[in-house]
Amino acid sequence: MTTFWSWYVTILSLGTIFALTWLIFGTRKGQTNDEVTNETVGHAFDGIEEYDNPLPKWWFMLFVATIVFALGYLALYPGLGNWKGLLPGFEYLDNEAKTPFATNVEIAGGEERNGGWTGVHQWEKEMAKADAKYGPIYAKYAAMPIEEVAKDDKALKMGGRLFASHCSVCHGSDAKGAYGFPNLTDTEWRWGGEPETIKTTIMEGREGAMPAHLPIIGEDGVHNVAAYVLTELAGRKLPEGTEADIAAGQKIFSTTCFACHGADGKGTPAMGAPNLTDPAAFIYGTSYAQLQQTIRYGRHGKMPTQKDFLGNDKVHLLAAYVYSLSHKPAAE
Repeated sequence: MTTFWSWYVTILSLGTIFALTWLIFGTRKGQTNDEVTNETVGHAFDGIEEYDNPLPKWWFMLFVATIVFALGYLALYPGLGNWKGLLPGFEYLDNEAKTPFATNVEIAGGEERNGGWTGVHQWEKEMAKADAKYGPIYAKYAAMPIEEVAKDDKALKMGGRLFASHCSVCHGSDAKGAYGFPNLTDTEWRWGGEPETIKTTIMEGREGAMPAHLPIIGEDGVHNVAAYVLTELAGRKLPEGTEADIAAGQKIFSTTCFACHGADGKGTPAMGAPNLTDPAAFIYGTSYAQLQQTIRYGRHGKMPTQKDFLGNDKVHLLAAYVYSLSHKPAAE
């Protein structure tokens, strides 16, 4: 902010407060709260006249309190142009700079940051305290193999809280998935269920696309391929009265769909193509109609990357928790 606008904001803000202060004191006319008069303000509203008596003391004191609060707030926090407030900003913890008027101060690495208190600085301060307290715990588990972390009850509780905060919105609080989101408690994994693969999925995210096949194989082809997948691969029955050429569907599958799902329909984890012989593959519905919709118009699913948001150590814990969901002890 330039010097002109800084002074403009400061004068306007303080001027308004001082004007309001004069107003509430000036209108008391030197009367005490016990002095009641029969004088009116000189005008009427729908035949009702207002007496010209001072405000009750408690009401007057509330106005005074708001003025005191405003002045105190503007002294402690940014609000008057370039004034940064008396409260130190986060960067002051790493520097001896204590000048509230300083627009920028240099912190570690030569980076310059705005001085004074801000919501961001306060958040950074709290995050720094949390990292100092919990960072060593995360680091300890990050140094352990995921399979070992998955056997630690304390680690699983931490991973469970991370899952509830960041993953349950899509996969459900029980991790059993929802429409368009896979069940993480079974043994069917689109991209592979090995510990490090699960961690990679969480860290880097995944993006899978099933292309629309209607323009390629036509409506009859959609019916026939859906019938073939449902009956021959998934082992289910067609709805009563359905007419479809399963042999033609198999031929289309072997020339069009095998590239991703494999000749036997068991999928390709490297591509995120699901195993069509397992009911868990059909996260968009297992009915004949829903399967046709998938083939006809395609599907596009995306698992967002978490590495920049959670970081390696928290993702390591989260991966261990997810891994444990499908590797429960036999007694359970």
